[in-house]
Amino acid sequence: MNTATTVQRRYRGSAVDERRALRRQQLIDAATQIYGRHGYRHSGVKQVCDAAGLTQRYFYESFEHSDALLIACYQQATQYLRERNMAAAQAAGDDRLSRSRAMLSSYFQILKDEPNLARLLLTDIRGISPQVDQAIADALRASSDDMTRALARPGQQFDELLQAGILGGVIHIALHWMASGYAQPVEKVTDTAMKFGVSLLQ
Repeated sequence: MNTATTVQRRYRGSAVDERRALRRQQLIDAATQIYGRHGYRHSGVKQVCDAAGLTQRYFYESFEHSDALLIACYQQATQYLRERNMAAAQAAGDDRLSRSRAMLSSYFQILKDEPNLARLLLTDIRGISPQVDQAIADALRASSDDMTRALARPGQQFDELLQAGILGGVIHIALHWMASGYAQPVEKVTDTAMKFGVSLLQ
């Protein structure tokens, strides 16, 4: 076998894969902004492709349909949010109340700083399809796991129903805050949400 030819084929394959991955990421980044600005139900494939600077044929290279792209956007956004929140908790030290406050403050600050991301995560996201609803459920479960890792004592397991209630309460505070145009400062919203956090740590 010609070694040079084999290497060349591998290189070409790698380059093709890298370009495909880059185009996929361009679509995800563009869709995050388009969906956040206009809402998923009011956005089309052409809008996303135009924003990404790609033709529509490249959309179907990476995604079977728009819901698949929405799920990819949602998963990327939730991963980003979770990583930022966990980093904030770690930076806050060992005190559990301080860690809880840091996570909440990080969450609300991101929603305020990145309103397109906030809308993608929280507005008009449910009921689109069973697959999207499953992605939401998976993200909430991952957030509960993060809460346990960041706030539980060694060997402690939090009440699952209480955790679900706290997450739901924090999300509804965020939705109300967003609808008000972020009228309250992040510190005030965090103080309100901490009333839920304290109940978990008691």
